[in-house]
Amino acid sequence: MPIPTSTPLNNTTLPKHEIPGNYGLPFLGPLKDRWDYFYHQGRYSFFKSRAEKYNSTVFRTNMPPGPWVSPDPRVVVLLDAISFPILFDNSKVDKKDIFVGTFMPSTSFAGGYRALAYLDTSEPKHGLLKSMIQSLIASKHNEFVPVFRNGLQSFFTQLEDQLEEKKGVELRPLTDTLSFEFLFKLFCDGKSPLDTKIESNGIKIIKKWQICQIAPLVTLGLPKILNPIEDFIFHSIKLPFFLVKNDYKKLYDAFNSSATTYLEKAENNGISREEACHTLVYMFGFNAFAGISVWFPILIKWVATQGPNLHRQLADEIRTVVKSEGGVTLNSIKKMALTKSVVYEAFRIEPPVPYQYGRAKQDLIVNSHDASYEIKKGEVIFGYQPFATKDPKIFENPEVFESHRFIGEGEKMLKYVLWSNGRETEDPTPENKQCPGKDLSVQLSMILLVEFFLRYDTISVHVKPSFLSDVVTVLSLTKATSM
Repeated sequence: MPIPTSTPLNNTTLPKHEIPGNYGLPFLGPLKDRWDYFYHQGRYSFFKSRAEKYNSTVFRTNMPPGPWVSPDPRVVVLLDAISFPILFDNSKVDKKDIFVGTFMPSTSFAGGYRALAYLDTSEPKHGLLKSMIQSLIASKHNEFVPVFRNGLQSFFTQLEDQLEEKKGVELRPLTDTLSFEFLFKLFCDGKSPLDTKIESNGIKIIKKWQICQIAPLVTLGLPKILNPIEDFIFHSIKLPFFLVKNDYKKLYDAFNSSATTYLEKAENNGISREEACHTLVYMFGFNAFAGISVWFPILIKWVATQGPNLHRQLADEIRTVVKSEGGVTLNSIKKMALTKSVVYEAFRIEPPVPYQYGRAKQDLIVNSHDASYEIKKGEVIFGYQPFATKDPKIFENPEVFESHRFIGEGEKMLKYVLWSNGRETEDPTPENKQCPGKDLSVQLSMILLVEFFLRYDTISVHVKPSFLSDVVTVLSLTKATSM
């Protein structure tokens, strides 16, 4: 039987190369790579320097956290738009217990269950649980627009009020509140988190629960003298569940008492109420809330930094369509070509979840633009998406935000927009690992821009680089002068 391959951009025969790079000495090699990644180079330069060293977009390295936490940190890295999508092929790549990387947090963080994100598509529970989540999202089709628009009014009011009191307002705390309250109401039959056991502490609880799981993958940006201490505490051990046990119980109880429609339907489909609730909590906290609350500042940052010319074009399109259609609806936003292109371009240039992992189910031949490489069964494959979606052999001016990139003929390039753990031209199904909220995320992003430019003409921001996601601070807003 021939070895399966990934699909090249054309049909030319590619030369077969050995995968360059090495893992170094046991323990010392992974430790060096960890320090390069977190402290000496930073994650973008970590990959860029190695791609330049080996003159290849496919190479071997160790991925953090490495010693003491990762059983085996060795990976094959894919950085181009041709090799990267093999990570979406579930016939070739196993996603079992490899969601966050080369280690897995304790299942105690999900009530003792392996969360949906850690299940491979070959496992029977995967299709069942993903179908339930997709069904939940589909059932809210007529609700999310009014619920989200209502949340945005509060978001903008808070932003304006805070700008009157101080020179700049950091976006993330406001988008956290917007995202948490919107998603809770959407998934919990319109109930407010304030009326549950978590009261006003929901965001604090969620973030504490998240950081206990992904601490080995982050850095706090402390002074260099403290790097050894941080490295030992965060990257050399897995934080135990008992640190958030009581908080997680409150979170679980809040969903168990509020998401009655979803939980009853899950029980009718043969899923225990307990497992269904833990699945919902994990999806809410780690997939939906974590993704959206990070994504909204990214989107606003890229739109804001393009300046008044783009702002004027967006405002003209949005106000014209809303006026002609008689309001903000899903049908009206479908007619906003520029607004949609801007959202896709933001997803392309800075995908909110940059990592993808998988384990080869069999011996594979993976193609890049220039060569083919053999990956052995059982080897871990890692893709760093910001390189793949800014591949200079695919996109013209890949490092530049081009607002009109995906209009007209440009829509053909959407197959290279990969933020959702799949191509933008494909749909999530129970048989794949693509984000079940893919379309919802695009629609919410467009509604955010629509509501913004119905209310304002322009915005200015300050951007401070940070390890995981830049800190975006709003400096000024200009109210809309026409409609």
